[in-house]
Order: sequence, then C-alpha cells, then structure tokens
Amino acid sequence: MSKYLKVALISAACVTGGAAPSFAADLGLGRAALPAEIAAWDKDVSPDGTGLPVGSGSVEDGEMIFSETCASCHGEFAEGVDNWPKLAGGMDTLDHEDPTKTVGSYWPYLSTTFDYVRRSMPFGAAQTISDDDVYAMVAYILYSNDLVEEDFVLSQDNFLEVEMPNADGFIIDDRPQTEYSQFTSDTACYDNCKDSVEITMRAAVLDVTPEETSSPAPALAPAAVVETAPQEPAVEVAPLEPVDIVASFDADLAAKGEKVFKKCKACHQVGEDAKNKTGPILNGVIGAPIAHVDGFKYSKDFLAAKEQGRMWDEALLAEFLAKPKAVFKRTKMSFAGLKKDSEIASVIEYLKSVSQ
Repeated sequence: MSKYLKVALISAACVTGGAAPSFAADLGLGRAALPAEIAAWDKDVSPDGTGLPVGSGSVEDGEMIFSETCASCHGEFAEGVDNWPKLAGGMDTLDHEDPTKTVGSYWPYLSTTFDYVRRSMPFGAAQTISDDDVYAMVAYILYSNDLVEEDFVLSQDNFLEVEMPNADGFIIDDRPQTEYSQFTSDTACYDNCKDSVEITMRAAVLDVTPEETSSPAPALAPAAVVETAPQEPAVEVAPLEPVDIVASFDADLAAKGEKVFKKCKACHQVGEDAKNKTGPILNGVIGAPIAHVDGFKYSKDFLAAKEQGRMWDEALLAEFLAKPKAVFKRTKMSFAGLKKDSEIASVIEYLKSVSQ
C-alpha cells in the first residue's frame, strides 16, 4: 500500500466518522493518548457543573488578580476599556435597541464564564492561571455585577447556587428544523452564486464593515484620521505644568476644571439634580467626611477612612485624583487618574463651585 493511500484512508476515516486511531494503529502510526494528555484537553465545564475542578477563590483575591491580568482590557471594575468587552453592567438593557450584554445582564450560565476564563484568558497567555485563581476571578466578576457580596468565596461546592439574572431569557433554537430548510439547497454553489453583493447592515461596535467606495485605498486613510483624531483631547499634548492648588476660589480655573470634569461625568454627577451613578455625587465634597454620601455603597477602604474621621481636604483629593488606587487600594473608582497637576488643580477648583 502506498503512503498516499494510507493518508487517504486515515483522512477518509476522519471525514466519515470512522475510527481513525484504529487505522493509525494498523498502519503503525502514533499511539493511544495517555489519560493525562486527554485531561489536559478535556477542560469544558457544563451548566450542571460537570467538569468543574476542585478549588475556591474569594472576591478579594479575584480583585487583585483581575487588576493585574485583566484590567488593561476589561477595566479595573470589568467596565470595559475602549472596544474591549464590558463584563459588568447592562442590567435591564436587553430590551433596548442597543443592549449591553455582559456576564451579569446576559449570560445565562456561570459555567460559561468559568469555562471561558479558564480556557482562553488572559489574552496571549491562555491556561496559565490556576483553578483557584479562576474561581477568584469569576467571583470578582460576579461582585462587579452586584450578584454577590464582597466577602463571597466561590467554589465547586456553591457554584450552582449562584443565580444568573438572565437564566430564563433563552429559548431552544429550533430553526434548523422549522426555518432553515426554506433557505438551503442540496446543490452546493462555489462560484458566481449571486449576481451582486450588497452591504445591508453594518457592524454595531467594531469598525469592520468595508467602506462602499470605488477607490478604497485613498479613501480609507483620511477617514481613519478624521475618526481617530478627536479621541485624543488637545489638553493631553500640552507639556506638564504643575499648578499649585490655591485656597481661594478662582473662577477662571474652575471654568477650566469644568471641561476636565467631562472625564468624570460617566460615573459622577454634580449640581441640583445630581444622582449617584457608578460613583457618588460630588456636591459638597470639598471639606466633607470621606464616604459622606447617603445611599452609595462605598468600598471597605472608604468606610474605614470614614471611621477614622478623615476628610476630603484639597491635599488628599489631589493625591486621590492623581492615582486613586495608591490612596485607597480597593476603591471602586475605575479611572486610572488625571495625568497633569494642572488638570487636578482645575477639577478641584470646579468642585469648589458645587460645594459652596
């Protein structure tokens, strides 16, 4: 038997569902996989818990691991960075025109989260995380979605006790039996199957849909410049110019701070109708006790500072705005900090205007 026929027989067995290993053994090729080798590939975790490894991990440990390995793409609090996926939030948005589909709002099974993190994360270093660390990271993702408390510890024993909000939001897909037969044919087409190709819908988030233009090469470059240039605020290119924080109110500096405060508006509100969002309202923050806003769930670090009687004076606020996690390690604030002393001074001055 020629080597080409041997390969053909093995390939045919794979395609037709035959016992390829049997062919290989008959031909003197390969060997049976060892149990350890099979286990290394057999990593799937089912919704009923089948495949879960022994282990456990806490929210507290998960926060540290997530910050080190995942936050660069998914944000410190799983809120997503740029076009990287959001893992938290989006509750009650599934009926919106543009829903936010996250682990908390959309995924029906916690096993999907565990399986994916364990199998594919972190990006570029998949399967380098221990099972205990995977449990911890998944626990932190649950905490970021307000599904567990901060002292929660996830393990194989309580895994199935976690209730996902959208567990009942899916139906059995019977389209292969009820619909697909209308649009399929037994005759395959491989060339000139359609007279013309038209773009009928465009990708909602990632800019991957080809531009409809007769000369794409020259058109794409200007478009990229127009789209990306506004993403970098003009103030960022200015050189560092430290500005001393003054005690008296400076209206001009506050006006500059109002512009810089746009970076904070995604999480914080100020003014008469301000409400708590991801972060607390900042009315009256200058000179106020730490964690003074009623109705907002502060981290343990903030609550401990409140018990110590610490206050938001200008010096502490400046330090916090520069690098939040250096001041309060477990702060819920996902923003990395303002890079320029001039921005910090102006924001503090602006906050004085809503503190008077």
